[in-house]
Amino acid sequence: MEAGEVQRYISETFEGVTALESDGDAYFLYDPDRDLPPERQTPFATLVTGDRHDRVSDLDRPGAYRLNIGLTKATYTSLFGAPPTRRDEDHVLDTGYDHAERDRLVPHPVYASQHWVCVVMPGRATFETLRPLLAEAHGFAARKHANHARRARSGHAVDQEG
Repeated sequence: MEAGEVQRYISETFEGVTALESDGDAYFLYDPDRDLPPERQTPFATLVTGDRHDRVSDLDRPGAYRLNIGLTKATYTSLFGAPPTRRDEDHVLDTGYDHAERDRLVPHPVYASQHWVCVVMPGRATFETLRPLLAEAHGFAARKHANHARRARSGHAVDQEG
């Protein structure tokens, strides 16, 4: 699949999504009122198109991109077990996976410890398996947003976890 197809799918399928773009990358936020302050603009999925953030996925190839998805701890551990904690000198996590391999769901090279997964250039069949993961990530972001708004309305302290 092309990166533009994935970006359209996320933007058009899920309600309340804002896509912020920078340097060819897209960051998908749950922001139904389009008023989140910068410190709360945490994406639930990203689409990166180059090696600006890390070089382990070889994204500077023509047409290459990586779809990254933030999951719940339960889903992440059901797929990959406990998140890795050991990093190399470039801060890449030791996941035991080849992060440049195309069309395979793997732990994220930098954010797996925060329950993120990724796929370099997913094919159509793989993307079908990603749809429920994207829906879960969107739903989790929506719940965090609603919890934050509820606490703010009730006057309780608001933490960053939402």
